[in-house]
Amino acid sequence: MALVGFPDDGPRVLSVYEGFFSGGARVLHTAVVRSLDATTAQRHAVLGLTNRSVREGTVQTAEADLSHQRLRAAGVPVEALERETHEPLTPFHLAAVERAAAQADVVLSLKEQPLIALREVERPVVACLHRSDPEHSGAGLEQLVELTERGVVVAAVCCARSTQAAYHAATGIPLDQLPVIPNGTDLRRFRSSPQDRAEVRRDLGVVGDAPVVLLSARFDPMKDVGLFVRSAATFLRRYPDAHAVLCGAGMVATNPALADLLAAAGAPTDRVHLLGIRADMPRLYNGADLVAITSAYGEAAPLSLLEGMACGAVPVTTDVGDAALMVADPRLVIPDRDPDAVARVWEAAFEQREEHTERILRHRQRLSDQRCFDAYAALIRRLAAPQALEVAV
Repeated sequence: MALVGFPDDGPRVLSVYEGFFSGGARVLHTAVVRSLDATTAQRHAVLGLTNRSVREGTVQTAEADLSHQRLRAAGVPVEALERETHEPLTPFHLAAVERAAAQADVVLSLKEQPLIALREVERPVVACLHRSDPEHSGAGLEQLVELTERGVVVAAVCCARSTQAAYHAATGIPLDQLPVIPNGTDLRRFRSSPQDRAEVRRDLGVVGDAPVVLLSARFDPMKDVGLFVRSAATFLRRYPDAHAVLCGAGMVATNPALADLLAAAGAPTDRVHLLGIRADMPRLYNGADLVAITSAYGEAAPLSLLEGMACGAVPVTTDVGDAALMVADPRLVIPDRDPDAVARVWEAAFEQREEHTERILRHRQRLSDQRCFDAYAALIRRLAAPQALEVAV
């Protein structure tokens, strides 16, 4: 028997985003869409529920978003509703979503938040979950439970084991409807580059082999930027030539809350670099010795750890989500949330960086996103199969 019958040889897949703004989940899902559209018979499209977002004090438009640009560059059809994040979804908006979903065989919802717009679609919906604290998902969690019970949501993909465990406990959704597809990163983009390292460190004013610690995150309580800043101030006192780099939404000098944190910690402003949202993350990771996570909760499989490791930076993290499993060395897991303790772990990781980097690069292939792509492709094929025809050959 052979499975045939899809128009143009492949299932049609619509991904629905809450909006287009910076963040690891959007980066990862966009990579999945671009890969499957280019390398399989599947035909993908993306719909954003907003075309203008205000997050972490930063206005982000769809056209300026890097994921939006990468989708368009890859030839993936992408649209965004004319609305802002604070505006309600009107019947006009919902009708547009339902029309788009009707053209697909399978619908992917990036996180739970878009599910509010997918209540009446008549296609199998897969929620793609990217955190380990469902209690902070707001109404999205209620939508996930209700739509799963109604059979609208047929699976909720978890990017980490911690995600699966947390959502199973919070919702009672059976484990077989919560498959784990671990995150990965593009090893062609994120790789070691001596030239990038030299250029970035020169641009930052780093002298010789002085340590550079980098945080790539949005300015949000979940990320505990305050802990990073206080730890960085301690670390920079111990290493008078060290530098700290903060990048992501809200990581700018014009953010008064961040400015207050830096002033309170006494961090030397000439060696703390606030870079905001960046399009050149592979370069920046190459310039760093340490890639840090200081999050208090919510993380699942932080993409910044994978990207940094792929470029040769040593990861150091608090024990959130699957982060400890990802760094694969207890010496790189911060034991408590005290800035002195964080700085001590950073110091040890820096002094042992050659050992850590050799181990990470030796097993670099485990960071690849290809297994993630293959797993999503297989799941979509399985869910779309009832709409295909079986014929004897």
